[in-house]
Parts: sequence; C-alpha cells; structure tokens
Amino acid sequence: MEPRGAATARAEFEKPTTLNAPLFKGVIEKLDPERRLIVLDLGPAQTQTIALFGHFRCRMDIADVAEDFDVLNVDPDPATLKERAQVVLPPPQDEPIDLVLCWDLLNYLEPPALVALTSAIAERARPGAFMHALIAYSESSMPVVPGRYVPLEDHRLHNLAPTLEERPARRYTPDDLKRHLPKCKIERAMLLANGMQEFLFRL
Repeated sequence: MEPRGAATARAEFEKPTTLNAPLFKGVIEKLDPERRLIVLDLGPAQTQTIALFGHFRCRMDIADVAEDFDVLNVDPDPATLKERAQVVLPPPQDEPIDLVLCWDLLNYLEPPALVALTSAIAERARPGAFMHALIAYSESSMPVVPGRYVPLEDHRLHNLAPTLEERPARRYTPDDLKRHLPKCKIERAMLLANGMQEFLFRL
C-alpha cells in the first residue's frame, strides 16, 4: 500500500495545473475575427480549444502527434522521417496553415524528428505563420509524456493531466532550436514562472 503522505503528494501533483502564457495570449488577442484562419493543433482534441477558436472564422486540424510521438523518434533516417512526418499530420488542404499549437510536444522529439516535423508543417503553412511552443528549460527532468493543455477564458494554459512520472529533459536552448527547426525563426521567447520557456516562431 502506498504511504499516506506519498498518496497525498501524488494527488496534489496530479491536480490540473495552470500557467500564464503571455505569448499565447498575445497571439489570440491579435487574431482578426473577420479573417479566415487555419489552425493546426498537434495535441489531442480538447473542447476548450475548439470553443476558443470557434469565435473566429476558423478551420481546426487536429493531429494529436503527442499521442504517439515516439513514432518520429525511432529512426533518424531523414527520408524515413519525412514520410512519417507527413503521415502523422492531417492530409494537406488547399488553404495554408496560419497558426500551429505545439504545446509542450517539441520537448519529446529527438533533433532529427524536430527537423522532419517542423519542415513538413512549414511546407503547408502560409509564409509568416506563427507556431507556439512550451520548452522545458530550467529543470533537468520533465513529465514522462506531453501534457494536455487547454486555454482558459483569460488565455492562461491549463494542463488537465499532469503526471508524477518523469524523464530527463532535453532542455533545448534557443541555439538548439535554431539548428533543429530550420524552417522556423524565433519571433519571441519568454521564461515562465514554472521554469519553461514560451516560444513564438515564424514559419
């Protein structure tokens, strides 16, 4: 039986957690409600996210790469990874992508997988499109699987499924991201209170 103190700590840790994400908030507040918007969400379909973008003239494509991210990590061969990246993304559409929501997924991808996935996304994106991501930076460990983030009404981000199990964090630096995301330019970066870095990229 798990000790009472450990069980209490686990219960507290696994409660949903919330963080301020100023760059995410800034992107949402600048969206034009009159303009057609194409959003690619790399996490699971979430009611709150769909409701947020329901206020706009928007099409949302859900990829949920976070559900099976290791499919991109098992083989470093660029040709194989390019094919796999195309498969995990939704079928290409006529309209280019305007905004990509990575949440904390990029932390879980090896460098070759980062190159393949973001390059595949860039091929489908409008030049100048935004990509938002949360990068584990200060801590040496991170949750064993990606979080399940949803936006709140004030545009803070709420992790519905924090976990006690951890794995080593890759702790990608801005220079690492410049190398491994060749189709992306860092627009802004900000250190958050929880030790993660929030990034806004231009594709």
